[in-house]
Amino acid sequence: MKKKIVTNLLAEKKHLKAILQSKRANIYYLEYCRVLQNGGRVEYITQAKDKQAYWNIPIANTSVILLGTGTSITQSAVRMLASAGVMIGFCGGDGTPLFAGTEVDWLSPQSEYRPTEYVQSWLSFWFDPAKRLQVAKELQIIRLSNIINIWKKEPLFKEYGIYADDEAFESIVSDMQASIEKASSVQNLLEIEGRTTKRIYAYIVRATGFGSFKRDHESADGANVFLNHGNYLAYGLAATALWTLGISHSFAVMHGKTRRGALVFDIADLIKDAIVLPTAFVCVLRGDDERKFRETLMDLFIDRYGAIDIMIESIKLVCAQYGEPVK
Repeated sequence: MKKKIVTNLLAEKKHLKAILQSKRANIYYLEYCRVLQNGGRVEYITQAKDKQAYWNIPIANTSVILLGTGTSITQSAVRMLASAGVMIGFCGGDGTPLFAGTEVDWLSPQSEYRPTEYVQSWLSFWFDPAKRLQVAKELQIIRLSNIINIWKKEPLFKEYGIYADDEAFESIVSDMQASIEKASSVQNLLEIEGRTTKRIYAYIVRATGFGSFKRDHESADGANVFLNHGNYLAYGLAATALWTLGISHSFAVMHGKTRRGALVFDIADLIKDAIVLPTAFVCVLRGDDERKFRETLMDLFIDRYGAIDIMIESIKLVCAQYGEPVK
């Protein structure tokens, strides 16, 4: 009997690897439910009055599961999710922290067979401050390029007056590119990023006719709530991309080198301004609720622009350009 169970698990694990992480279609945010294993499936149970409803999670086609308020998960479910390479995150209500400063806690699938090629390449430049600065600059250039490319293509953004070839936005791009080239330190680069992000916020507010807006992570207004929510979904994708390539979240090049997990923020930035930021404002203007916002964001992340693909290919590019082969 034990041999049969082991054989089944190995077969299941082989089958679950059929879909690449970058091609998976599903991200789940769950609240007020219990996640468990039922036979060869992972399901979540919701309670409505005296009835329970069971919903299947297609784990082979899922990249991230966020567990919000009122959730629990069994050990056997975690084992199956880990075997499928699904990232699990515990978070506050609506996918964002319950308290200021609280972060999502990620459970990474553990395997001694994760690739080592990319983490070795990453570490070959990480201990060199000059190279680390160059990589940080490279990621900021990629981030800017993604904004331009996605805003040029996305009809939803154009419908609300957001254009990559708008003169006001082109001025922001030009200034940021020039500033990045001149940046002499990571701190300088962070200051440039902060100033540019504020200008992009201001541009979108003006372009969409949104009205007054102030970025406040603790605010309960629609745009801030959607931005928090969308950013945490982006962090889930970034964590998945890094796990897929076997790179520790601790080796950040920009955001807090002493802050564990900061590399997730560096990689999430590649698509946050390009997708999350404009989508949050558009969805508020449309009067969307949280569910509709998530659906819109997931469609843009997964189906239209392949956000995980962008992240993975960007990391590979950096490793190829700045990393050194293992001798």
